[in-house]
Amino acid sequence: MTTFDNREQAFENKFAHDEEMQFKAEARCNRLLGLWAADLLGKSGADAESYAQEVVKADFEEAGFEDVLRKVNSDLEGKASDADVRAKRAELLLEAKAQILNALD
Repeated sequence: MTTFDNREQAFENKFAHDEEMQFKAEARCNRLLGLWAADLLGKSGADAESYAQEVVKADFEEAGFEDVLRKVNSDLEGKASDADVRAKRAELLLEAKAQILNALD
């Protein structure tokens, strides 16, 4: 292999790793958002975990996170505004990324 081939392979490996980490962070964020919403809905224990899994599964409906926000917003109607949910999601995404980085250490 040439140096160019080695660099190309390294960039491809980094891209794949970054995509995997982003996927994990999004999934963890969705779970955390689901647990937060479950708490607002008065769910706890197994019911809260089940609801969080529903939120994670909602992310597979379409690209992006709007499908998750639609589900959570419709479930929380009257308990939290769209702006509240979006702000909480942004906060939880940072938390999820930090948790994943700490798990790598």
